[in-house]
Amino acid sequence: MVNSSPAVAAHAEGEEIEVLESTDVLPVAPEDQWKSLFDKYDPENSGFISTERFRDLLVAHGSELDPHKLEVLLALADGNADGKICYQDFVNLVSSADELEMSNKRSNSFRRAILQGSRQLRNSALREEVGLGLSRRLVRYVAYETLPREVDRKWYFDSYTYCPPPWLMLAITIAEVIVFMYYGFQLNRWVLQVSSPYFLKGPLPYHPQLRAQAWRYLSYIFMHAGIEHLGLNMAMQLLVGVPLEMVHGALRIGLVYVCGVLAGSLAVSVADMTAPVVGSSGGVYALVSAHLANVVMNWSGMKCQFKLFRMAMALVCMSVEFGRAVWLRFYPPAFPPCPNPSFVAHLGGVAVGLTLGVVVLQNYEQRLQEQSLFWIFFSVYTLFILCGIFWNIFAYSLLDVKLPPPP
Repeated sequence: MVNSSPAVAAHAEGEEIEVLESTDVLPVAPEDQWKSLFDKYDPENSGFISTERFRDLLVAHGSELDPHKLEVLLALADGNADGKICYQDFVNLVSSADELEMSNKRSNSFRRAILQGSRQLRNSALREEVGLGLSRRLVRYVAYETLPREVDRKWYFDSYTYCPPPWLMLAITIAEVIVFMYYGFQLNRWVLQVSSPYFLKGPLPYHPQLRAQAWRYLSYIFMHAGIEHLGLNMAMQLLVGVPLEMVHGALRIGLVYVCGVLAGSLAVSVADMTAPVVGSSGGVYALVSAHLANVVMNWSGMKCQFKLFRMAMALVCMSVEFGRAVWLRFYPPAFPPCPNPSFVAHLGGVAVGLTLGVVVLQNYEQRLQEQSLFWIFFSVYTLFILCGIFWNIFAYSLLDVKLPPPP
């Protein structure tokens, strides 16, 4: 048996993806079984066999392997640039362990690369492909917008099928538009709807007098102060949220979005105790801030035209929307003593985006439960939620906060 094995490498856009040596102790019986087969194709006892012999071995004995492992090995045999397979990597892949463990990001990237099978990673960059239809050009654009590594972009480009479509962000946006239109016709007001005496009387907005109705900590996202408020949130939600959902899926994006929404309303209940809350800014700011932070952290790998300009535009939109919210909060309320909606929800969303959101988005291929930082930030977030709940139960009475009358 060879004590140490060279790394198996695959090249995509000049980037080497290494499969590092394994230090795991492998089961004796399966290793001996595969060693005897390996030796038949390695009469020189060099520790290597050619990819052609390797494929012959798999065809002859592949029925003894798990189908997933067999698929990986066949792709490796087809795509190995060195033309040979070392024994140790062979053993690591075909061992009878319960699962093929590739815990670090580089190994997972390699697994995704070789699982493409018949379509090998080419030396040319994905952006140089020609003859693509509109939908495929959109997928390519999304890949370069959100993923820092070329091998991940190519894997995503090859595997994305629009099934399922990015339904979550679209559904939330459509629901927000429908609710806004309903109140627009009902109140006969499209700008500064919040100045209507009936605006806060519905079952959706958060109001400090109605904080016992727990659904309001989430449902407030469907109410907006006016068409300018809705328009800015829609723009950021669609331009940033939809591409992120196309890459990371509805579950990850929904997690960041909902955590931002809940953190926003709870932050208001702690830091701006007398103010109501409306708008989806908490969730939107969580997504946008997580995406911008991820771009900055991977700037050298995300070489996309006009990226700096688009980042500046996103920051401008966030600043304009946040400035509008601050102005509205301190603008004389139309119906005192009830203040206008708070802007603190924006800050709660940013806090979630820069912590939990960055961890969720920074690793395209690794499962969340495998990331220690995810559990650290998720635990901190859960602690904040619990503290916010106890604050809402006890702090208002202990501090003798004078709340505005119910709507």
